[in-house]
Amino acid sequence: MSIEVGSKLQGKVSGITHFGAFVELPGGQTGLVHISEVADRYVKDINEVLTVGDEVTVKVLQVESDGKIGLSIRKAVDNPRPARPARPSHNGGKRGGGGGGRKDLTFEDKISRFLKDSEDRLSTLKRQTESKRGGRGARRG
Repeated sequence: MSIEVGSKLQGKVSGITHFGAFVELPGGQTGLVHISEVADRYVKDINEVLTVGDEVTVKVLQVESDGKIGLSIRKAVDNPRPARPARPSHNGGKRGGGGGGRKDLTFEDKISRFLKDSEDRLSTLKRQTESKRGGRGARRG
């Protein structure tokens, strides 16, 4: 059986590693589902999601010239991820107050503001550190 990119297949989990799971496909070939392709959520330990022997539906992401097959379980699911609900604003839905107009800043503006804030914090820390070192009659003659 020829395995083509984009096709959905049934397979059986034949092995689990810390970076993913090996899935035995029809025709005796084996592909790898990377841990990032196991579920729509963050997976720290793949053993919490899969076990050896599980029947899974996978989508073929890539077939390399050396025979390696990249698979995805999360992309094989037909229902797309639901849209995120709108986030409530911090100022009760009113524009212009409290945020200082930060939504309209460009990336460069945000970077320059970050650098300025960072330099201010560093200079404050430097002043506090120097006053601790040199204060209270530190000179010994």
